[in-house]
Amino acid sequence: MIKNILSGISAYASAFSLLFKLKLWNYFIVPSVISLITTVSIGFTAYTFSDSIGYILAKMWMWDWGKETITIITSILGGIFVIVIGLILYKYIILALSAPFMSAVSEKIEIHVNGELPNNYRNTTFKEQLWRGIRINIRNLGKEIVLTIPILLLKLFPFVNIFSTVFLILLQAYYAGFGNMDYTLERHLNYKNSINFIQKNKGYSIGNGIIFMACLFIPVIGIMIVLPLSVTAATLKTIELLNKENEKEIL
Repeated sequence: MIKNILSGISAYASAFSLLFKLKLWNYFIVPSVISLITTVSIGFTAYTFSDSIGYILAKMWMWDWGKETITIITSILGGIFVIVIGLILYKYIILALSAPFMSAVSEKIEIHVNGELPNNYRNTTFKEQLWRGIRINIRNLGKEIVLTIPILLLKLFPFVNIFSTVFLILLQAYYAGFGNMDYTLERHLNYKNSINFIQKNKGYSIGNGIIFMACLFIPVIGIMIVLPLSVTAATLKTIELLNKENEKEIL
């Protein structure tokens, strides 16, 4: 697993130069605008509602002693909760709405690597790509929220909250990488087989998603470059994995 995670991360080493070589930056103008608008909206929401959530949580403390301290702690936790949920929503909004643009980028990279697309590739329309992106990201959103809530609750317990942070990062990274890899899988596998493929190669998905999540913490520039770099890196790694599977089938 660790080896695969590191392999997913290492794919970024070739991503930046390939973006320039293939002149792919134009494809990221619309997704970058979507990313910027989504980020500003989430930041405003977190700032507006964190105190309110903290106040609601503080009311659960029935005693007078320590009330002020509990209010401060719950306000911080409220902010963390909104930001975490915001990051989850941000990720799925841009992954779903950017699907048609990213599929085109992935296709150009695959042609560059393999020389051509396979004869049996799934030639889908803009509408079909958008619907698949929405469908698969709604599925992942539901699963991630269900898993995230108990992990956030663990943050209320000392020492355990250290491990919960690691679990949270790995969970978010997995589903971010999932979406990035699916832009390539969309041409090769149907909905169900794509899910099975990524579950079998989850280490690569996590590795790709770790850098994706890290980019989001770089002010302004991060949200502009996160999709170009992560999708390019994910495409390179996914094509490599698909080629290996095809070689095994031939043998």
